[in-house]
Amino acid sequence: MTAAMTSIRTPPGLFALAVAAFAIGTTEFVIVGLIPEMARDLGVSLTTAGLLVSLYALAITLGAPSVTALTGRLPRRQLAIGLMAIFTAGNLIAAVAPGYGLLLAGRIVTGIAHGVFFSIGATVATSLVDKTRSGQAVALMFAGLTVAMVVGVPLGAFIGQHLGWRAPFLVVAGLGVVSMAGLILFLPKQIAHTPPSGLAAQLKLLGQPRLASLYLVTAFGFGASFTVFTYLSPLMTGVTGVSEGTVSLALMLFGVATVIGNLMGGGLSDSLGRRRALVTTLTGLIVALAALPFTVTNPVTMFVNLFVWGVFAFGLSPIVQAGVVAVAEEVAPQAVGTASGFNIAAFNLGIFGASFLGGVLVAGPGILTTPWAAVAAASVALTITLIHRERTHG
Repeated sequence: MTAAMTSIRTPPGLFALAVAAFAIGTTEFVIVGLIPEMARDLGVSLTTAGLLVSLYALAITLGAPSVTALTGRLPRRQLAIGLMAIFTAGNLIAAVAPGYGLLLAGRIVTGIAHGVFFSIGATVATSLVDKTRSGQAVALMFAGLTVAMVVGVPLGAFIGQHLGWRAPFLVVAGLGVVSMAGLILFLPKQIAHTPPSGLAAQLKLLGQPRLASLYLVTAFGFGASFTVFTYLSPLMTGVTGVSEGTVSLALMLFGVATVIGNLMGGGLSDSLGRRRALVTTLTGLIVALAALPFTVTNPVTMFVNLFVWGVFAFGLSPIVQAGVVAVAEEVAPQAVGTASGFNIAAFNLGIFGASFLGGVLVAGPGILTTPWAAVAAASVALTITLIHRERTHG
């Protein structure tokens, strides 16, 4: 065991993983602030530009479990480095793509690398520290995602609005190179891991009713917001009447709200129990989404509503994720990691479905119908939570 693994200080390899998580989180959602500009430059509709979010999420959903299973026996160090190399290449393709088709291909490649990287990330992070610090190690890695929502996404949107939409992808590719170098320098040569079971065996978890209900709550509840969030920039510039630069501030405010929501969700789950915490959070989300058509016409009320929305939307994540782990420990203790990975897939399936639906609505009845579709999706999640009250141990 190396000194870096036994030292009480934080191993530098964890910072490399956190940089990777920051880059990945930024590249997934930075497009939200750039969709109008990208649509104009590429000569496509807002709906078609929105597919860059939808299909990225679908690539994560389909690619994470399948590619993770196929690469299950590869050394973790080499796989992590290779995935960041693919991630970097995908962002470079997006930055230089002459047209929409190649840009979309770059996004799909990046999405697959994203999904697999987070599937193996916890194993890699915990290998760097003593077992007593494994939770801290995973939290530090995933802190990169949180910082991405607060800093990376709004800053990337700001850069794209001033230097062109290709610039953020170049910046993220540079971060990919930095994280890759850190992984090469600081990850141990050998990282112990137990190869996961085959994909067919993993899919059996979806037949567990209690897990399946939580996955549905994730897909409908968390995904609901992206019916609107994917098209936040044209909504605010076209209806609220603010500048594209102001949208960057809105994204930063939303990012701060996600951090508060994440902390709030964990606290509610501990104090109220999982079911009541889900009911409380989903009810708050439905109210916030239903208020959007009435607050969107005024910048002040829209910013207030945006903050409340962000708190409740991301308050769901820790409640459901903790629930999935708790249920998996009861029904399939040998597959807790796989069960957790399926919940990540459910998050992204929700993003795909909701953003795709949002695009259909934007192209059809109009952008102001997207909040009502989001309310409907969140209401489905609330109904599932109420129906399965005896199964969610809340």
